Amino acid sequence: MAEEQDQESKTEEPTEKRISDAIKKGNVPVAREATLFGSIAAVLAALLLLGAWSVTRGTETLREALDASGTLRLEDREAAAIFVTTLLAEISAAVLPLMAVVAVGSIIASLVQNVPSAAAERITPRVSRISLLAGWTRLFGKMGWIEFLKSVLKLLTVAAILWFVLKRDLARFASALSADPYLLPSLLLELAVDLLVPLTVLALALAIADLVWARLRWRRELRMTQQDVKQEMKEAEGDPYLKARARNTARQRSSHRMFERLPTASMVITNPTHFAFALRYERGQDGAPVVVAKGVDHLALRIREVATAHAVPLIENRPLARSLYDQVEIDEQIPPEFYRAVAEIIHYLNSRGRLPRQARVN
Repeated sequence: MAEEQDQESKTEEPTEKRISDAIKKGNVPVAREATLFGSIAAVLAALLLLGAWSVTRGTETLREALDASGTLRLEDREAAAIFVTTLLAEISAAVLPLMAVVAVGSIIASLVQNVPSAAAERITPRVSRISLLAGWTRLFGKMGWIEFLKSVLKLLTVAAILWFVLKRDLARFASALSADPYLLPSLLLELAVDLLVPLTVLALALAIADLVWARLRWRRELRMTQQDVKQEMKEAEGDPYLKARARNTARQRSSHRMFERLPTASMVITNPTHFAFALRYERGQDGAPVVVAKGVDHLALRIREVATAHAVPLIENRPLARSLYDQVEIDEQIPPEFYRAVAEIIHYLNSRGRLPRQARVN
């Protein structure tokens, strides 16, 4: 009951990260009916491709064994061992190709569902896997009843197919028992194919349904609560405290570099108290004035103090200082729309000899 309530609280679809983490841990959707279909289809393919050859070889082996049985002396251990070894080798040669095809079919059916991966967590011992309560829940829980009903349905369907096929061929099979025994293997092969064709169709239908159901159930189990989504977003974005510390450190380093370069400024345009914007202009080197520093409030006050200490001229121009602060970043050249206003300031400072030597215009 608690598990069902917990599942009901998971209203959000799983994120790509949750799905990726589940796959890495080996939690992938597995349709058992698909594997069963692969095995049955492989058996049918093996019988259609190699059945006649295996039956012929097996029949010949049986014939030779029966012919040689009259001359076999059981007291001769060496001869008996050679006879048994040869018989087993011939039977194995006839049967092993069929078994190999069946094994390949089962492996392909498993590989088609999911890409194979090594997940140590799936094989790590856990107490919950040997818990009686957990085992009871798996057997008699909701999923246990679903698996039970599936098994009953499969059993009834297979029984019906066997009844119809055997009822049709029962008379022919009974007559073959009194006929040449060498015809019996061919008859059994034909009967096996007649049984496997409808069974393969049934297994295919079950496999398709189970594939859809397994993936829907898998995604439902991976659903997340709103708190899970928020926690994942928090982890993806990083700890806000650490991010704030990183931003603060970056600002401090930027401010330190800014004040180191402030003495090279040609002018500081102020608001006058709220904004400060320092520009550097060197004739022949800068195509346009470059932003050296900018700040607001207490940082603007600090810029003015450093500029005054290094004899960098302060110019009060409220609209220009605010516009430059909003539109231009440090180390950038001012845009063309500010050329005229800044050129007037440069001309004004130049005419009064307040520009640094490298910025003066003759």
